[in-house]
Amino acid sequence: MPNHKTGERKLQILQALAAMLENPRGEKVTTAALAARLDVSEAALYRHFASKAQMYEGLIEFIETSVFTLVNQIAQNEELGRRQVLATAGVLLDFAQQNPGMTKVLIGDALVNEDERLQLRMNQFVDRVELAFRQSWKLAAAQEGFPDSETSARAALMMAFVVGRWHRFAKSGFEAKPADGAMTQLALLAG
Repeated sequence: MPNHKTGERKLQILQALAAMLENPRGEKVTTAALAARLDVSEAALYRHFASKAQMYEGLIEFIETSVFTLVNQIAQNEELGRRQVLATAGVLLDFAQQNPGMTKVLIGDALVNEDERLQLRMNQFVDRVELAFRQSWKLAAAQEGFPDSETSARAALMMAFVVGRWHRFAKSGFEAKPADGAMTQLALLAG
């Protein structure tokens, strides 16, 4: 194994893990298979990550950072609440489409039989995204005059739509692209 800086090797491990999750057959990812893919020993993996759970935490951190950077930019740059909602949903669908392996993490499929705190963290991620939707709907309610009491239901509906699209994408072997036709459907939901 060539000499790599620790950060570079960690990134390689995470990229290989994400690539393995892109397998539509959904085979269980083992550290032995991951090590073989990287042509290193399992011990080499554990020099960079204390556990397989820590590797998944690295993927979750990537998801959180990527998504919330974009969601925060939308909130800062888009003045209309309804447009924030649509743009946020678009970002979530596009992220999944561009990162199929991460979609299995988003919906929890990759986390089955792993440390339960990983699934709890993904649940918190979904809750935070729904909160972002709720904040955008509150802004839209103030701008458009619909009842503020509807904002939670509207946010939950948007989140359910996005999660449904993620599931469909993963369960179709990454054939049913999450963003295909989504903006028309989102406009109907947000109407």
